[in-house]
Amino acid sequence: MEDTVVKGGRGRPGLLGGVRPMKRPTPATFMPWLFILTGDVVDLCRGRVPLPWLAVAGLVVFVALYVTAVVVGLDEDRCLTPLPLVLLGGLTVVTYAMSIGYGGDWLLFFPLLSLVAGIVLRNRGRWLSVAMGGYGITVGVVLSAQSGTENVLAIAWGTSLSGLVAAAILNLSETVAQLRATREQLAHAAVERERLRFSRDLHDLLGHTMSVIVVKAEAVRRLAPRNLDAAMGQAADIEAVGRQALTEIREAVTGYREGSLATELDRARSLLDASGITADIRQSGPPLPPQTAALLGWVVREGVTNVVRHSGAAKCAIEVRGEPDRVHLEISDDGRGVGSDTAPGTAPGTGGNGLKGLTERLASAGGSLTSGPDGRRGFRLVAELPVDENDEEERAA
Repeated sequence: MEDTVVKGGRGRPGLLGGVRPMKRPTPATFMPWLFILTGDVVDLCRGRVPLPWLAVAGLVVFVALYVTAVVVGLDEDRCLTPLPLVLLGGLTVVTYAMSIGYGGDWLLFFPLLSLVAGIVLRNRGRWLSVAMGGYGITVGVVLSAQSGTENVLAIAWGTSLSGLVAAAILNLSETVAQLRATREQLAHAAVERERLRFSRDLHDLLGHTMSVIVVKAEAVRRLAPRNLDAAMGQAADIEAVGRQALTEIREAVTGYREGSLATELDRARSLLDASGITADIRQSGPPLPPQTAALLGWVVREGVTNVVRHSGAAKCAIEVRGEPDRVHLEISDDGRGVGSDTAPGTAPGTGGNGLKGLTERLASAGGSLTSGPDGRRGFRLVAELPVDENDEEERAA
Protein backbone atom coordinates (compact mmCIF):
# COMPACT_ATOMS: atom_id res chain seq x y z
CA MET A 1 0.00 0.00 0.00
CA GLU A 2 1.37 3.40 -0.89
CA ASP A 3 2.33 5.64 2.01
CA THR A 4 0.19 8.70 1.33
CA VAL A 5 1.84 10.73 4.08
CA VAL A 6 5.34 10.39 2.66
CA LYS A 7 4.79 10.04 -1.04
CA GLY A 8 1.40 11.44 -1.79
CA GLY A 9 0.24 10.62 -5.29
CA ARG A 10 -2.45 11.39 -7.82
CA GLY A 11 -5.77 11.85 -6.10
CA ARG A 12 -4.13 11.04 -2.76
CA PRO A 13 -1.96 14.03 -1.81
CA GLY A 14 0.35 13.65 1.16
CA LEU A 15 1.61 16.30 3.52
CA LEU A 16 3.60 17.92 0.73
CA GLY A 17 0.62 18.27 -1.60
CA GLY A 18 1.48 15.28 -3.79
CA VAL A 19 5.13 16.27 -4.33
CA ARG A 20 7.27 13.17 -4.52
CA PRO A 21 10.13 12.94 -2.00
CA MET A 22 13.56 14.15 -3.00
CA LYS A 23 15.87 11.30 -3.94
CA ARG A 24 19.38 11.29 -2.58
CA PRO A 25 22.03 11.66 -5.31
CA THR A 26 24.02 8.52 -6.08
CA PRO A 27 27.46 8.16 -7.74
CA ALA A 28 25.67 7.65 -11.07
CA THR A 29 24.22 11.16 -10.71
CA PHE A 30 27.67 12.73 -11.08
CA MET A 31 29.09 10.52 -13.82
CA PRO A 32 27.50 12.35 -16.80
CA TRP A 33 29.55 15.42 -15.87
CA LEU A 34 32.58 13.63 -17.31
CA PHE A 35 31.18 14.34 -20.78
CA ILE A 36 32.51 17.91 -20.53
CA LEU A 37 35.91 16.33 -21.24
CA THR A 38 34.68 15.25 -24.69
CA GLY A 39 36.62 18.11 -26.32
CA ASP A 40 39.87 16.81 -24.82
CA VAL A 41 39.17 13.31 -26.16
CA VAL A 42 38.42 14.71 -29.62
CA ASP A 43 41.69 16.64 -29.61
CA LEU A 44 43.55 13.45 -28.67
CA CYS A 45 41.90 11.49 -31.45
CA ARG A 46 42.75 14.16 -34.01
CA GLY A 47 46.37 14.34 -32.89
CA ARG A 48 46.19 17.95 -31.83
CA VAL A 49 47.80 17.32 -28.42
CA PRO A 50 51.56 17.17 -27.90
CA LEU A 51 52.86 14.14 -26.06
CA PRO A 52 49.56 12.29 -26.52
CA TRP A 53 50.64 9.34 -24.37
CA LEU A 54 51.09 11.70 -21.42
CA ALA A 55 47.74 13.34 -22.08
CA VAL A 56 46.00 9.93 -22.26
CA ALA A 57 47.66 8.83 -19.03
CA GLY A 58 46.64 12.05 -17.30
CA LEU A 59 43.05 11.74 -18.59
CA VAL A 60 42.75 8.11 -17.46
CA VAL A 61 44.18 8.88 -14.01
CA PHE A 62 41.87 11.89 -13.64
CA VAL A 63 38.75 9.88 -14.57
CA ALA A 64 39.77 7.02 -12.26
CA LEU A 65 40.37 9.39 -9.35
CA TYR A 66 37.13 11.27 -10.08
CA VAL A 67 34.99 8.12 -10.11
CA THR A 68 36.66 6.69 -7.01
CA ALA A 69 36.40 9.96 -5.07
CA VAL A 70 32.70 10.34 -5.92
CA VAL A 71 31.91 6.76 -4.89
CA VAL A 72 33.87 6.99 -1.64
CA GLY A 73 32.63 10.50 -0.87
CA LEU A 74 29.00 9.38 -1.09
CA ASP A 75 29.60 6.28 1.02
CA GLU A 76 28.27 6.96 4.53
CA ASP A 77 30.78 4.57 6.08
CA ARG A 78 33.87 6.05 4.40
CA CYS A 79 33.02 9.68 3.64
CA LEU A 80 34.62 10.96 6.86
CA THR A 81 37.75 8.80 6.64
CA PRO A 82 41.08 10.13 5.29
CA LEU A 83 40.64 8.23 1.99
CA PRO A 84 38.38 10.82 0.28
CA LEU A 85 40.84 13.57 1.20
CA VAL A 86 43.72 11.57 -0.30
CA LEU A 87 41.76 11.04 -3.51
CA LEU A 88 40.86 14.73 -3.64
CA GLY A 89 44.51 15.66 -3.17
CA GLY A 90 45.56 13.37 -6.03
CA LEU A 91 42.82 14.76 -8.24
CA THR A 92 43.98 18.29 -7.45
CA VAL A 93 47.57 17.51 -8.46
CA VAL A 94 46.47 15.92 -11.76
CA THR A 95 44.12 18.82 -12.51
CA TYR A 96 46.75 21.51 -12.04
CA ALA A 97 49.37 19.52 -13.93
CA MET A 98 47.16 18.91 -16.97
CA SER A 99 45.67 22.41 -16.98
CA ILE A 100 49.04 24.15 -16.76
CA GLY A 101 50.69 21.79 -19.25
CA TYR A 102 48.01 21.77 -21.93
CA GLY A 103 45.61 24.67 -21.30
CA GLY A 104 42.61 25.11 -23.57
CA ASP A 105 39.77 22.64 -22.99
CA TRP A 106 41.89 20.83 -20.40
CA LEU A 107 41.04 23.68 -18.06
CA LEU A 108 37.58 22.09 -17.73
CA PHE A 109 39.20 19.71 -15.27
CA PHE A 110 38.70 22.45 -12.71
CA PRO A 111 34.85 22.39 -12.54
CA LEU A 112 35.00 18.60 -12.12
CA LEU A 113 37.63 18.99 -9.40
CA SER A 114 35.37 21.49 -7.65
CA LEU A 115 32.44 19.08 -7.92
CA VAL A 116 34.42 16.36 -6.18
CA ALA A 117 35.57 18.84 -3.54
CA GLY A 118 31.93 19.70 -2.82
CA ILE A 119 31.16 16.00 -2.30
CA VAL A 120 34.20 15.25 -0.16
CA LEU A 121 34.23 18.44 1.95
CA ARG A 122 30.47 18.96 2.43
CA ASN A 123 30.64 17.73 6.04
CA ARG A 124 34.01 19.24 6.94
CA GLY A 125 32.98 22.73 7.98
CA ARG A 126 34.84 25.76 6.61
CA TRP A 127 37.21 23.67 4.51
CA LEU A 128 34.65 23.63 1.71
CA SER A 129 34.59 27.44 1.49
CA VAL A 130 38.39 27.60 1.66
CA ALA A 131 38.76 25.02 -1.11
CA MET A 132 36.21 26.69 -3.39
CA GLY A 133 37.81 30.08 -2.92
CA GLY A 134 41.26 28.66 -3.54
CA TYR A 135 40.20 26.80 -6.69
CA GLY A 136 38.40 29.87 -8.04
CA ILE A 137 41.42 32.15 -7.53
CA THR A 138 44.03 29.73 -8.83
CA VAL A 139 42.04 28.78 -11.91
CA GLY A 140 41.74 32.49 -12.66
CA VAL A 141 45.51 32.85 -12.35
CA VAL A 142 46.14 29.83 -14.58
CA LEU A 143 43.68 31.08 -17.19
CA SER A 144 45.21 34.54 -17.20
CA ALA A 145 48.65 33.05 -17.73
CA GLN A 146 47.45 31.08 -20.78
CA SER A 147 47.91 33.10 -23.96
CA GLY A 148 44.73 33.55 -25.95
CA THR A 149 42.48 32.16 -23.22
CA GLU A 150 39.00 33.64 -23.00
CA ASN A 151 36.11 33.47 -20.52
CA VAL A 152 38.37 33.65 -17.48
CA LEU A 153 35.62 34.80 -15.12
CA ALA A 154 33.09 32.28 -16.44
CA ILE A 155 35.33 29.26 -15.82
CA ALA A 156 36.58 30.61 -12.48
CA TRP A 157 33.03 31.29 -11.33
CA GLY A 158 31.82 27.89 -12.58
CA THR A 159 34.66 26.20 -10.73
CA SER A 160 33.69 27.73 -7.38
CA LEU A 161 29.96 27.41 -7.93
CA SER A 162 29.89 23.75 -8.97
CA GLY A 163 31.38 22.57 -5.70
CA LEU A 164 29.11 24.74 -3.58
CA VAL A 165 26.02 23.58 -5.48
CA ALA A 166 27.02 19.92 -5.17
CA ALA A 167 27.56 20.29 -1.42
CA ALA A 168 24.25 22.14 -0.99
CA ILE A 169 22.28 19.50 -2.89
CA LEU A 170 23.87 16.65 -0.98
CA ASN A 171 23.34 18.33 2.39
CA LEU A 172 19.73 19.11 1.49
CA SER A 173 19.02 15.55 0.41
CA GLU A 174 20.61 14.17 3.57
CA THR A 175 18.57 16.57 5.70
CA VAL A 176 15.37 15.54 3.94
CA ALA A 177 16.24 11.87 4.50
CA GLN A 178 16.87 12.53 8.19
CA LEU A 179 13.60 14.45 8.51
CA ARG A 180 11.71 11.64 6.81
CA ALA A 181 13.29 9.07 9.14
CA THR A 182 12.49 11.26 12.15
CA ARG A 183 8.90 11.64 10.99
CA GLU A 184 8.56 7.86 10.68
CA GLN A 185 10.02 7.40 14.16
CA LEU A 186 7.59 9.96 15.58
CA ALA A 187 4.70 8.21 13.86
CA HIS A 188 5.75 4.86 15.30
CA ALA A 189 6.18 6.46 18.74
CA ALA A 190 2.71 7.99 18.53
CA VAL A 191 1.19 4.64 17.63
CA GLU A 192 3.05 2.98 20.50
CA ARG A 193 1.89 5.65 22.98
CA GLU A 194 -1.70 5.22 21.84
CA ARG A 195 -1.43 1.44 22.15
CA LEU A 196 -0.04 1.76 25.68
CA ARG A 197 -2.73 4.28 26.61
CA PHE A 198 -5.49 2.02 25.38
CA SER A 199 -4.11 -1.12 27.04
CA ARG A 200 -3.58 0.77 30.31
CA ASP A 201 -7.06 2.30 30.27
CA LEU A 202 -8.64 -1.03 29.39
CA HIS A 203 -6.77 -2.75 32.22
CA ASP A 204 -7.84 -0.15 34.75
CA LEU A 205 -11.44 -0.03 33.54
CA LEU A 206 -12.08 -3.76 33.28
CA GLY A 207 -10.14 -4.66 36.42
CA HIS A 208 -12.23 -2.34 38.56
CA THR A 209 -15.53 -3.04 36.84
CA MET A 210 -15.19 -6.82 37.00
CA SER A 211 -14.29 -6.60 40.68
CA VAL A 212 -17.44 -4.57 41.36
CA ILE A 213 -19.60 -7.00 39.39
CA VAL A 214 -18.11 -10.04 41.16
CA VAL A 215 -18.56 -8.50 44.60
CA LYS A 216 -22.13 -7.44 43.95
CA ALA A 217 -22.97 -10.78 42.35
CA GLU A 218 -21.74 -12.51 45.52
CA ALA A 219 -23.91 -10.13 47.53
CA VAL A 220 -26.92 -11.06 45.41
CA ARG A 221 -26.25 -14.74 46.04
CA ARG A 222 -26.00 -14.18 49.79
CA LEU A 223 -29.01 -11.91 50.08
CA ALA A 224 -31.41 -13.65 47.71
CA PRO A 225 -32.55 -16.43 50.12
CA ARG A 226 -33.43 -14.05 52.98
CA ASN A 227 -33.87 -10.53 51.57
CA LEU A 228 -35.09 -10.43 47.99
CA ASP A 229 -35.47 -6.64 47.88
CA ALA A 230 -31.85 -6.09 48.94
CA ALA A 231 -30.73 -8.70 46.40
CA MET A 232 -32.69 -6.91 43.67
CA GLY A 233 -30.98 -3.65 44.65
CA GLN A 234 -27.59 -5.25 44.25
CA ALA A 235 -28.66 -6.69 40.88
CA ALA A 236 -29.73 -3.21 39.79
CA ASP A 237 -26.28 -1.95 40.81
CA ILE A 238 -24.70 -4.65 38.63
CA GLU A 239 -26.77 -3.46 35.68
CA ALA A 240 -25.79 0.17 36.31
CA VAL A 241 -22.11 -0.72 36.66
CA GLY A 242 -22.23 -2.69 33.42
CA ARG A 243 -23.83 0.17 31.53
CA GLN A 244 -21.33 2.64 32.95
CA ALA A 245 -18.48 0.31 32.00
CA LEU A 246 -19.69 0.22 28.39
CA THR A 247 -19.71 4.01 28.30
CA GLU A 248 -16.24 4.23 29.81
CA ILE A 249 -14.82 1.68 27.38
CA ARG A 250 -16.21 3.65 24.43
CA GLU A 251 -14.65 6.81 25.85
CA ALA A 252 -11.34 5.03 26.42
CA VAL A 253 -11.30 3.86 22.80
CA THR A 254 -11.75 7.42 21.55
CA GLY A 255 -9.28 8.78 24.11
CA TYR A 256 -11.67 11.28 25.69
CA ARG A 257 -12.26 9.67 29.05
CA GLU A 258 -11.41 11.84 32.05
CA GLY A 259 -12.04 10.37 35.45
CA SER A 260 -13.61 12.20 38.36
CA LEU A 261 -12.16 11.95 41.84
CA ALA A 262 -15.53 12.54 43.51
CA THR A 263 -17.17 9.84 41.39
CA GLU A 264 -14.40 7.35 42.09
CA LEU A 265 -14.57 8.04 45.82
CA ASP A 266 -18.31 7.33 45.76
CA ARG A 267 -17.73 4.13 43.81
CA ALA A 268 -14.95 3.15 46.18
CA ARG A 269 -17.27 3.53 49.18
CA SER A 270 -19.97 1.45 47.46
CA LEU A 271 -17.50 -1.27 46.46
CA LEU A 272 -15.92 -1.45 49.91
CA ASP A 273 -19.32 -1.58 51.63
CA ALA A 274 -20.51 -4.35 49.29
CA SER A 275 -17.32 -6.28 50.05
CA GLY A 276 -17.81 -6.01 53.79
CA ILE A 277 -14.86 -3.67 54.24
CA THR A 278 -15.31 -0.66 56.49
CA ALA A 279 -14.55 2.50 54.48
CA ASP A 280 -13.07 5.64 56.00
CA ILE A 281 -12.88 8.33 53.31
CA ARG A 282 -11.67 11.85 54.08
CA GLN A 283 -11.04 14.75 51.73
CA SER A 284 -9.72 18.20 52.58
CA GLY A 285 -8.18 21.17 50.86
CA PRO A 286 -9.16 23.42 47.95
CA PRO A 287 -10.94 22.12 44.83
CA LEU A 288 -8.62 20.30 42.45
CA PRO A 289 -8.09 21.07 38.74
CA PRO A 290 -9.76 18.54 36.41
CA GLN A 291 -6.52 16.96 35.21
CA THR A 292 -5.23 16.42 38.74
CA ALA A 293 -8.59 15.06 39.91
CA ALA A 294 -8.69 12.71 36.91
CA LEU A 295 -5.27 11.23 37.73
CA LEU A 296 -6.17 10.77 41.39
CA GLY A 297 -9.44 9.15 40.30
CA TRP A 298 -7.42 6.50 38.49
CA VAL A 299 -5.34 5.94 41.62
CA VAL A 300 -8.44 5.50 43.79
CA ARG A 301 -9.95 3.08 41.28
CA GLU A 302 -6.84 0.91 41.05
CA GLY A 303 -6.02 1.07 44.76
CA VAL A 304 -9.50 0.13 45.97
CA THR A 305 -9.77 -2.63 43.37
CA ASN A 306 -6.56 -4.15 44.71
CA VAL A 307 -7.79 -3.87 48.30
CA VAL A 308 -10.97 -5.76 47.43
CA ARG A 309 -9.30 -8.39 45.30
CA HIS A 310 -6.09 -9.11 47.18
CA SER A 311 -5.87 -7.68 50.69
CA GLY A 312 -8.47 -9.57 52.73
CA ALA A 313 -8.77 -6.39 54.78
CA ALA A 314 -11.54 -5.46 57.20
CA LYS A 315 -10.87 -1.70 57.05
CA CYS A 316 -9.70 0.66 54.32
CA ALA A 317 -8.88 4.33 54.74
CA ILE A 318 -8.70 6.81 51.88
CA GLU A 319 -7.40 10.30 52.56
CA VAL A 320 -7.13 13.15 50.06
CA ARG A 321 -5.23 16.12 51.44
CA GLY A 322 -4.93 19.12 49.15
CA GLU A 323 -2.54 22.05 49.45
CA PRO A 324 -2.22 25.16 47.26
CA ASP A 325 0.55 23.67 45.13
CA ARG A 326 0.38 19.93 45.82
CA VAL A 327 -2.13 17.19 46.65
CA HIS A 328 -1.54 14.02 48.66
CA LEU A 329 -3.61 10.82 48.33
CA GLU A 330 -3.16 7.83 50.63
CA ILE A 331 -4.97 4.49 50.57
CA SER A 332 -4.23 2.10 53.43
CA ASP A 333 -5.76 -1.14 54.69
CA ASP A 334 -5.27 -3.67 57.48
CA GLY A 335 -5.08 -6.72 55.22
CA ARG A 336 -2.36 -9.21 54.42
CA GLY A 337 0.12 -6.59 53.32
CA VAL A 338 -0.14 -7.11 49.57
CA GLY A 339 -2.31 -4.40 48.18
CA SER A 340 -1.37 -4.55 44.53
CA ASP A 341 -2.00 -6.95 41.71
CA THR A 342 1.28 -8.67 42.52
CA ALA A 343 1.98 -12.18 41.42
CA PRO A 344 2.85 -14.76 44.05
CA GLY A 345 6.48 -14.61 44.95
CA THR A 346 6.87 -10.98 43.89
CA ALA A 347 8.24 -8.59 46.46
CA PRO A 348 5.55 -6.44 48.05
CA GLY A 349 5.40 -2.93 46.76
CA THR A 350 6.71 -3.69 43.31
CA GLY A 351 3.20 -3.70 41.88
CA GLY A 352 1.77 -5.22 38.74
CA ASN A 353 0.65 -3.76 35.44
CA GLY A 354 -1.95 -1.51 37.10
CA LEU A 355 0.43 0.19 39.51
CA LYS A 356 3.16 0.39 36.88
CA GLY A 357 0.80 2.16 34.53
CA LEU A 358 -0.28 4.56 37.28
CA THR A 359 3.33 5.25 38.18
CA GLU A 360 4.06 6.21 34.57
CA ARG A 361 0.98 8.45 34.42
CA LEU A 362 1.84 10.32 37.59
CA ALA A 363 5.52 10.61 36.67
CA SER A 364 4.61 12.21 33.33
CA ALA A 365 2.57 14.80 35.29
CA GLY A 366 5.44 15.52 37.71
CA GLY A 367 4.04 13.37 40.51
CA SER A 368 4.96 10.13 42.21
CA LEU A 369 3.38 6.88 43.33
CA THR A 370 4.80 4.69 46.10
CA SER A 371 3.44 1.53 47.67
CA GLY A 372 4.49 -0.98 50.26
CA PRO A 373 3.65 -2.70 53.54
CA ASP A 374 2.08 -0.48 56.18
CA GLY A 375 3.93 -1.53 59.33
CA ARG A 376 3.48 -5.10 60.51
CA ARG A 377 0.13 -5.55 58.79
CA GLY A 378 -1.64 -3.97 55.88
CA PHE A 379 -0.62 -2.10 52.78
CA ARG A 380 -0.34 1.57 51.87
CA LEU A 381 -0.49 3.34 48.52
CA VAL A 382 0.63 6.98 48.40
CA ALA A 383 0.26 9.32 45.44
CA GLU A 384 1.47 12.91 45.23
CA LEU A 385 0.79 15.35 42.42
CA PRO A 386 1.60 19.01 41.81
CA VAL A 387 -1.41 21.23 41.23
CA ASP A 388 -1.46 22.57 37.68
CA GLU A 389 -2.02 26.30 38.16
CA ASN A 390 -2.69 26.91 34.47
CA ASP A 391 -5.35 24.22 34.46
CA GLU A 392 -6.92 25.76 37.53
CA GLU A 393 -6.99 29.24 35.97
CA GLU A 394 -8.62 27.87 32.80
CA ARG A 395 -11.23 26.09 34.90
CA ALA A 396 -11.96 29.28 36.86
CA ALA A 397 -12.27 31.30 33.64
